[in-house]
Amino acid sequence: MLKLTLSEIAKLVGGELNGDPKIVISGISGIKEAKTGEITFLANPKYDSLLQATRASAVLTSKETEYSLKPLIKTDNPSVAFAKIVSIFAPSAVCHPKGIHSSALISPKAKLGKGVAIGAYVIIEENTEIGDNAIIYGHCYIGNDTKIGQKTIIYPNVSIRERISIGSNVIIHCGAVIGSDGFGFAKVKGVQEKIPQIGTVVIEDDVEIGANVTIDRARFDKTLIGKGTKIDNLVQIAHNVIIGENCLIVAQAGISGSTVLGKEVIIAGQAGLVGHITVGDNAIAAAQAGVTKSIPPKTMVSGYPARPHDAAKRVNACVQGLPGLYSKIKELEQKIKELQAKFENKNG
Repeated sequence: MLKLTLSEIAKLVGGELNGDPKIVISGISGIKEAKTGEITFLANPKYDSLLQATRASAVLTSKETEYSLKPLIKTDNPSVAFAKIVSIFAPSAVCHPKGIHSSALISPKAKLGKGVAIGAYVIIEENTEIGDNAIIYGHCYIGNDTKIGQKTIIYPNVSIRERISIGSNVIIHCGAVIGSDGFGFAKVKGVQEKIPQIGTVVIEDDVEIGANVTIDRARFDKTLIGKGTKIDNLVQIAHNVIIGENCLIVAQAGISGSTVLGKEVIIAGQAGLVGHITVGDNAIAAAQAGVTKSIPPKTMVSGYPARPHDAAKRVNACVQGLPGLYSKIKELEQKIKELQAKFENKNG
């Protein structure tokens, strides 16, 4: 069992230690589950109450944390620091495929780089290029003329259609579909006729794509996922969408065609965006937001239709007050009836 002192851990993460440097740590855990001898972390100040209640022997926190009964290691980013500690105490147990499985069907015209691993029953069509040390798990399909960069990992049952470009250090999780046809139809004499989708999808370096994500190819040009963007499970990205660098797209979000996201945009869970709008840099669409028009940079919107978050909260507060307002109106109606009756009796 690995054991490290708090002094050693502080050096590993470049943190400031407040506490006994000789305390020995033998494991890691969440702040609620941690036991004596383990280290945990606290990144969000709204959970400060847990800091005093945890049984952990030490806590990684931000530098803004002022007081604790527990020894602290203060860092600029406790989440990142804790991830580093996790990798030391609990290294990944994932066993990636090695070599090329005998059942893989690889076109003679495909080009494989050095150290490429191909799992069982993978199909790789002609003129595809796969970079050095890329890993393709079993039951994946990769269409013709597709390019995949170095050290990219593609997990089982991913379908990548023809003429797709995927960068280096990309991770694509199980069941994702990259490059399916965009949803384009035109009604002719009462029948929905399919509009050909002849564009492509470009996924830049360091992107991570969750399980069962669908990214449609463009009608003519490209659907683009910018460098460093992270996409959660069950997200739909339509044709001709442009997503900037380092965006976060959370589970079950849907982005309609030709919408453009700037850099470092956050689209929270189940948010839906109409097509042909622009979302500015560092903007946020909150969970379940229905975004029907463009969002300026550095703006947070929520609700349906989505509006600036402060305005949405006021609207919601009014909606929550409707039952009381209804009761008040019924009470006033009754009083009016009583006054009318008195007036009629007086003049009757």
